[in-house]
Amino acid sequence: MGSTNSTLSKIPNVEELMRETGFSPAHIVRLYDRFESLDKEKTGHLRPEDFGAINRLAMNPIGDRIIGAFFSSGQDTVDFHSFVRILAHFRPAENNRPRDPSLPEPVNSRISKLKFAFQLYDLDKDGKISRAELLQVLRSMMEMQVTEEQLESIADRTIQEADLDRDDAISFEEFRKVPLGDTLTLTQQRVASK
Repeated sequence: MGSTNSTLSKIPNVEELMRETGFSPAHIVRLYDRFESLDKEKTGHLRPEDFGAINRLAMNPIGDRIIGAFFSSGQDTVDFHSFVRILAHFRPAENNRPRDPSLPEPVNSRISKLKFAFQLYDLDKDGKISRAELLQVLRSMMEMQVTEEQLESIADRTIQEADLDRDDAISFEEFRKVPLGDTLTLTQQRVASK
């Protein structure tokens, strides 16, 4: 316990960070240790290349997109608090916990997770997922498992099913209303059965 408290005392505003992200003190300590191990230059900030040491990201076909999600536009480093906030998107949503409407949306809420997932597809950050963006992400995710024709069919069907306002792109509101993961899975199954 002493080691946990010692580490927590090094982190400014740790109580607020735990409240905001839902991470326990033990989780925060593990994340702090991980952050420190990635911060080879001991600057208190991580650069995109520092994430290369995470094997799961290096092997993930959209690992570069996930790493990019840690960095805001024009930002080339991330501090510990931002690192933890992004990782909180991967925590299970706490649907049973009562939410104070005067507080911001929890980082691991369903809506926050959807926003995070949406930005992985919205490559040009214009608030829409175009067919070209969807194809680019699908190519990365599926690599050589399907033909280009099948990928195009998946993208077309996904846009057709999710694009409620028929503007040939998927807005966040449409992404939110139509479970894109379900749509992609169903479309992939249809293409595979042809």
